Parts: sequence; C-alpha cells; structure tokens
Amino acid sequence: MIEGTAGVSGRRDPDEALLDDQDALAEHDPGGMLRHTASAGAQVRESAALAAEANLQVLADEGRPRAVVIAGIGTAGRTGDVLATVAGPRCPVPVIPHRSAGVPGWVGAADVVIAVSASGRSPEALGAAEAAHRRGARLVAVGAPDSQLQSVAERARAPFIPVPRRAPARASLWALTVPVLLAARTLGLVKVNEADLAETAARLDAEADRCRPTAESFVNPAKSLALGLAGSVPIVWGSSPLATVAARRFGDTLAANARYPVVSGALGEAGRGRVGLLDGVFGGLAEGERDIFADPDDEAPAGTRLRLVLLRDGGLNPEDDADEPLDVEERRADAVQTLAERRGVRCDVVTAEGGSALERLASLVAVPDFASVYLALAHGLDPMAVPAITEMKELANQ
Repeated sequence: MIEGTAGVSGRRDPDEALLDDQDALAEHDPGGMLRHTASAGAQVRESAALAAEANLQVLADEGRPRAVVIAGIGTAGRTGDVLATVAGPRCPVPVIPHRSAGVPGWVGAADVVIAVSASGRSPEALGAAEAAHRRGARLVAVGAPDSQLQSVAERARAPFIPVPRRAPARASLWALTVPVLLAARTLGLVKVNEADLAETAARLDAEADRCRPTAESFVNPAKSLALGLAGSVPIVWGSSPLATVAARRFGDTLAANARYPVVSGALGEAGRGRVGLLDGVFGGLAEGERDIFADPDDEAPAGTRLRLVLLRDGGLNPEDDADEPLDVEERRADAVQTLAERRGVRCDVVTAEGGSALERLASLVAVPDFASVYLALAHGLDPMAVPAITEMKELANQ
C-alpha cells in the first residue's frame, strides 16, 4: 500500500447498476449524503426562521455601509459569491468575498463584515470576526451554535445567526447562504422577499424529488448526469454570472464528493483561452480516433475524454443592468455547444428556471449537487468521508 492511502477505498471503473440498487446505495452512503443533499429546501426555511430571530435590525441603524465583506472559506466562501451575484451590478455598495484570514486592510468603521463558518471555528471566519471587532466595523456572524464564532460575536455585541450543523459544510450551502442574503437585505443591498425564499425552497424540494434514489437512472436527471460524467474530465462552464456561481459550485462538489478533477468557470473567460481544451488531447484529438460507425452508447472509450457541462441562464430580465446583454451570453453558449459537437465532445446542458435570481440559482445547483454524490457512489466512494481532507488538517496542525 502506498503511504498515506489508509482509508482510501472505491473502484476506478463506475458500477452503473449500483445507482438503481437501493440497498447498495444505502450501504455506500452510510453518512447519508443523499439525505443531506435532499434537505436543501428545508435548509432555506430553517435558516430564514433563524435569521428572523436574530437582531439584524441593528445593522441598519448606522445606515448604508461603504462596503460589505463576506469572510469564509470553501462553501462558506461561496455564500459571498452568491450574494454578489444576486445583488447584481446595481448593488449600491461593493460586495467582496474574502477567503483569507483577517480582513482587507481598508476595512474600518464604515464597513460591514459577515463572517461565515459552518463549524464556527474556521481560522478565516474567526480572524475576520476578530479583525472587524478591533477595527470597529459592523459584524454579523453565521455558523454553528455554541462555537468560537458565536463567542466572538457575543464579545462584539454583534448579531449571530446559528446554523445547526447536521451535515458537512458542502451539503449546507443553503443553510449558510440564506442568513447572508437576509443580512444584506437588512442593509438594503438585495431585494429578496419571503416569496422568493418560499419559491426557492419549493424548487429545491421539487428537484430533490426528481433526483431521489428511488427514481431510476433513465428518469433521474442527476443519475443520468453522473453516468455521463463517469470516467471523464469534466469541464463546467456557466453562461452568465449567476450560472458561473453554479458552475464553480459543481466543481467544488465534484472534487470533494466524487474526487474528480474539474475545470470550472465562466463561459466568457473560457472564450479567451480555455475553450482550446476542446481541441486538445482529451478533446478533439481523442475524439477524432473514435470509430464514427460505432454506437456511441456502446463504445468503450480508449482513454480519458472531456465531458462538457454547460449551465445556461436565459432568464435575466431585459431591464436588468447586466454586465453583458442577454443575447451575447446566449450566442456564446450556442457557439460552445456547436464547437463541442463539431469536435465530438459530449455536452450536457442544465438550463435555469424560475422567476427570481435565487430560484434560478437553485435550479442550476440542485441536480449537479445530487450528480456529484451519485458519481461518488458509482465509484464505491463514501461521499461523506474524504480521507485526504482529514489527513491534510492533521498534517497542517502538526
């Protein structure tokens, strides 16, 4: 055994039949990651209720801030991306995700810091909360109850929104995101109302039902996406800023749950260089060697190939002051699909649905979240337990 592989188990080749075997799914998912993923709608409702009980109104007493910094790492850091995107280009103040310890040097009494940590003990969130308190910035803390982060918030007499920790942080995106959005709403930065939250929760519930373990692969969009990605190098691109947040989220979950290397980001950025991957040794060069007369569903790949996942958000309102016109984003998405088709690179498309930005984001995140878990299970991996994460923390703390 290679040194450091203790606890590493699974299989290189996916077992497609396992995804439709309920007993096998349960056996390989002892921590209940599928169940936690299905709780997204409930997370929205619970976190909204918990935020309503916090004294967020004190944030508004000093008026609009100069800037808002969202401090956190991993999934907690993604909440800052969500806020920046939902707030949009019309947001009256800068919204800045911050993933390092402490806060930017310019933060002071005119600013607001939102420190987010699912565990309530990440160095990044704790350092930011402490720094905000020292500098006199307004502080909001979001994290596990009875944690170090809550203690810092209490010392600073700052609002604290407790998020009960029932799952790993990566399965708690919505539990962490909703308090951040509601804090920003109190500051007048986003227009997220109760109807938006209710519709987002309902959307997440509906997607969880479509992706439930008892739904067979041919009618389950998450299982179908997982099987399409199996054995590939996934490239996940978002057509808009909102879709790009979802694309990077999918990159996070594919890496952590299924242990797949992923290229993820904005389609606009891809057009400046990364789209060349479609021509490379895992793209057009490999696909050019495929037997054109073979059944694409039966042919066993001779080597690792790219699989493109395109997240499209065509639901922006015409009056929105977007960074780019909607027709530019749509033409770019059409172009990359055509490029992939010409090079024989297979492409999966997830299209946003819903009226609000938050609901559209939920529609782009839900199926990929489930797909990352199903892909892990197909490889015999426990999506909950990631030995490398535990080992890295142990080594870093020596």
